[in-house]
Amino acid sequence: MNLNSLGWSNFFAATFAPYNAQGRVPGRVTIAHRDRYQVYTEYGEVTATVSGTFRRQLTDTQDAIAVGDWVVLQMQAEQSTAIIHAVLPRRSKFSRKLAGTTTQEQLIATNLDTVFIICGLDYDFNLNRIERYLIVTWESGASPVIVLSKADICTDLATKVAAVEAIALGVPIVPISVVTQQGLDLLQTYLRPGQTVALLGSSGVGKSTLTNELMGEAVQAVQSVRQHDSKGRHTTTRRELLQLPNGALLIDSPGMRELQLWSGDEGLADTFADIEQVAQRCRFRDCQHEAEPGCAVQAAIAIGELRSERLQHYQKLQRELEYMHQKQDQRASLNSKARWKKIHKAMRHYSKSDQV
Repeated sequence: MNLNSLGWSNFFAATFAPYNAQGRVPGRVTIAHRDRYQVYTEYGEVTATVSGTFRRQLTDTQDAIAVGDWVVLQMQAEQSTAIIHAVLPRRSKFSRKLAGTTTQEQLIATNLDTVFIICGLDYDFNLNRIERYLIVTWESGASPVIVLSKADICTDLATKVAAVEAIALGVPIVPISVVTQQGLDLLQTYLRPGQTVALLGSSGVGKSTLTNELMGEAVQAVQSVRQHDSKGRHTTTRRELLQLPNGALLIDSPGMRELQLWSGDEGLADTFADIEQVAQRCRFRDCQHEAEPGCAVQAAIAIGELRSERLQHYQKLQRELEYMHQKQDQRASLNSKARWKKIHKAMRHYSKSDQV
């Protein structure tokens, strides 16, 4: 395989240079299992495991290996297996808070150029969810494209597109239908050789159907959704990087029933750029846009320049991010205390040993 066709660039070549002298080779992770990985290399696809030394360095989720990562490999004699010794720095990283009450980051995919945020034009249509995906996508470093699927069954397409345009300022919006082939040609703009695109959205929006269409064959199982609420089951059970016939790289991902934010200060500002811009005119720099005198945001709402519902969701997401930052700080503090406790315990042990 040609590395450039897998998304290799000067950025990765520069960071890999120190390993080149050690006889290592680069590879890109296509599937991440619990304790092994499928990796594309210039020698073909290999199964890789993590070296003991590197495994001990994987202290948290940020260090974990994700689909899309470029890794440093030591090839084994038979050239079908390899050992992972490091992960190269990432150009972009899409992650969320792990579902549930645990304060932990979950890596979804890395080194993405574009994220197709897929939303069904049925009962799945949800503007607030699109805003969440936009925040996480902007924060990841990739570029968002909103793909509105199932256009063939939508009777008010223009109205729904206008609603998305109002919350996704400047973001490309592409209504598609795999049934009628509507809009599929417009997606090819982003599906160029060596470019990596991730499909993200909730279950039942048509990610697997679109993947099969772009691949030209059934590589993902598909199932029907419930008619009354358009809810689907997880037909894609794992993230996988696929190479399309035209050379583009596609990452399909299991549907997300919830997308809790892990980080997103910059992504929030990009997604709500209209509010952020108006807020610069507020009299007070710490204006909360409630009842403060000289609030430009409330003035803009009064004249119809901004919608009050959009401000409310912006403030809700702000509070969610602030809460998440507090939880992360608490977790970091507890981890730091635990590490120092282990160090002090070890020092006491060695001190007693010296006295014997």
